[in-house]
Amino acid sequence: MRVRAQMSMLFHLDKCIGCHTCSVACKNLWTDREGAEYMWWNNVETRPGTGYPTGWEDQTHYKGGWYRDKSGRLKLTLQSRAGGLGKLFFNPALPTLDDYYDPFTFSYGDLINGQQQEHQPTAVPISKITGEEMEIATGPNWDDDLGGSDIYASNDPSLDGVDDAVRAQLDEIERVVFNYVPRICNHCLNPSCSAACPSGAIYKRAEDGVVLVNEDKCRGWRMCVAGCPYKKVYYNWTTGKSEKCILCFPRMETGQSPACAHSCVGRIRYMGVILYDADRIDQVNALPDDRLLAAQLDLILDPHDDRVVNAARAAGIDAGWIEAARRSPIYQFVKEWGMALPLHPEYRTSAMMFYVPPLSPVISHLERKLIRLDIPDDRVDFELFDRLDSARLPVRYLANLFSIGDEEPIRRILRTMLAVRAFKRRQSVDGAVDDTTGRMLASVGVSEQRAEAIYRLTTIPTLEERFVLPPYRREMSIEELNDPLSYKGATGFGYLQRPERGA
Repeated sequence: MRVRAQMSMLFHLDKCIGCHTCSVACKNLWTDREGAEYMWWNNVETRPGTGYPTGWEDQTHYKGGWYRDKSGRLKLTLQSRAGGLGKLFFNPALPTLDDYYDPFTFSYGDLINGQQQEHQPTAVPISKITGEEMEIATGPNWDDDLGGSDIYASNDPSLDGVDDAVRAQLDEIERVVFNYVPRICNHCLNPSCSAACPSGAIYKRAEDGVVLVNEDKCRGWRMCVAGCPYKKVYYNWTTGKSEKCILCFPRMETGQSPACAHSCVGRIRYMGVILYDADRIDQVNALPDDRLLAAQLDLILDPHDDRVVNAARAAGIDAGWIEAARRSPIYQFVKEWGMALPLHPEYRTSAMMFYVPPLSPVISHLERKLIRLDIPDDRVDFELFDRLDSARLPVRYLANLFSIGDEEPIRRILRTMLAVRAFKRRQSVDGAVDDTTGRMLASVGVSEQRAEAIYRLTTIPTLEERFVLPPYRREMSIEELNDPLSYKGATGFGYLQRPERGA
């Protein structure tokens, strides 16, 4: 067992309101410059939809991630080593500018400096690449809130296997129930972008698992862009280098959460450390689809297990990181409660960003239907338990996103959320929990104490509970030595009182 630490983030989709504050915070901090206009290291997609870049989930075209060959070995989907040489100068799997959008600005100067004329002057769109006037055909979040759903939503690759009648309803925009899926780089344990890079420019930091690009080594081959199945690596057309989400590691090293997480209005984001077994990554990702998801989650180790702790210490992991892993909200949601899953685990990259599937868009129309049937309020949640398969947002669709088409993990998570909601509703409305609600909790294996813990971390967590950041000793030591108000020893432990002047 080779224990490594990984910084991870969790997205509670039941709380996301699609405000894009996270995207704007990231854009202002990292990609507000020439050549990076079209880069959205953080973006929020309306689902069902084709996402950004358009259709990124269609790996038959984009060739991202890994696949398991007939002999059970793990292979890069994009190319073999020899095949990579043939694609250095032409790569048909590479997204084109049309799959993103042509970055544009407007001729704002015409509004001030234009010649006198009868009508109010207008600022026409100008391409940032060619500098010529253009007609805007698409842009960031072009399909936001299902705008043009007859084109975007109906072509979502994850609708594979969903009933045709449900697909037909996607054209009825005013009646469609949808949800939002924020996406950043997954900082995978088995990153295919790194494996695809001919220059060896992409690497994974040993201390926290953040995947970075060494731009001194980058030669702009863009194999990383094609190799990433989530399309979260971008090519800067000005510098000729690849760029991607860096998980705001300069902020984390000084004890601050990433900008996207810190600015989140819905408080849907959680941050924490997880420990994993690096020796099993290749073995796990070469398993068949029906065993893959469970095995990927089993890579995450129990930070309370003495054997894991001893192996972590032997690997040089700081005691502060082990303690942070024990308090990690990611570990609680993913392992203790089993309520969060990675996005598209079938890509076999072992993504380290996790999602709690959305409950509200799944059951909202079912609740209205039950209320119209005059079912008592205290029976509504219980009735929903058995009606998830007739939900407006299909369970099969969520399973295609998060559990390789297996609907049982999605049903279990949604029922857990339903049971916790019923438990707190009965507490608030009736002042006591009835037998029906107790049976709901028991059916999903959740005690009242656990239901309280799930409710608290979901609804009213403190900032310290949402973002459990470990001590980056190296950076903190530097900061402490430069702090004019206090002094710490070089080891970074324990404050020492600065001696009085003249003492």
